[in-house]
Amino acid sequence: VQLQASGGGLVQAGGSLRLSCVASGRTFSSYVMGWFRQAPGKEREFVAYIVWSGGATVYADSVKGRFTTSRDNAKNTVYLQMNSLKPEDTAVYYCAATRFTTRSPSFYDSWGQGTQVTVSN
Repeated sequence: VQLQASGGGLVQAGGSLRLSCVASGRTFSSYVMGWFRQAPGKEREFVAYIVWSGGATVYADSVKGRFTTSRDNAKNTVYLQMNSLKPEDTAVYYCAATRFTTRSPSFYDSWGQGTQVTVSN
């Protein structure tokens, strides 16, 4: 599956952004979709994932209660709604696809190109 992420930008602390990730192909609903982020000089970090039907989600503790991931299988799209943004949320955000329910980026075999999110004070 090929992935295309969008929706990043510059926002003030406390603001919101919604990222989208559109997948090509007919098998989108068979994938667990994850979100990761990578800040300069840091390792890629798990943010959230959503299972095939959208019936379950898992979040990193750092974003729990502020970020929400959802998916629309009819549109081959997964979303990441980010509220109450903080400067430490600044990073390049990636969507990714896997067959497994996992936080480990090693198990994700398709990645989008990334979209920059910058949160200013």
